[in-house]
Amino acid sequence: MIFLYSFLFCGVVCLIGQVILDNTKLTPGHVTSMFVVIGAFLDSFGLYDKFLSWFGAGASVPITSFGHSLIHGALAKAHESGVLGLLAGMFSLTSVGIVAAIVFGFILTLIFKAKD
Repeated sequence: MIFLYSFLFCGVVCLIGQVILDNTKLTPGHVTSMFVVIGAFLDSFGLYDKFLSWFGAGASVPITSFGHSLIHGALAKAHESGVLGLLAGMFSLTSVGIVAAIVFGFILTLIFKAKD
């Protein structure tokens, strides 16, 4: 059943993004940034952890999870190191995903040719 819940959560996130793109003049960059902020906002109030327990990996895949990771890491490190730990926590928890996106993006640009 968790597979169905995961699928439905990701589908609803994609549906919301597509409805926003189709009915507003916002660009995909705006929608992506908005979803990151929403994920961070939900984690600030402890709601995104409940989504992770209800929807499993389906809640850890969408872009909202990146906002969750930013705030989650920042708050965890802030409890240990104080205010200076805020930035360190953000970057320590999300650095793997950022580096993977850069490396895979570079490798794919070597393999494929851009359209003119």
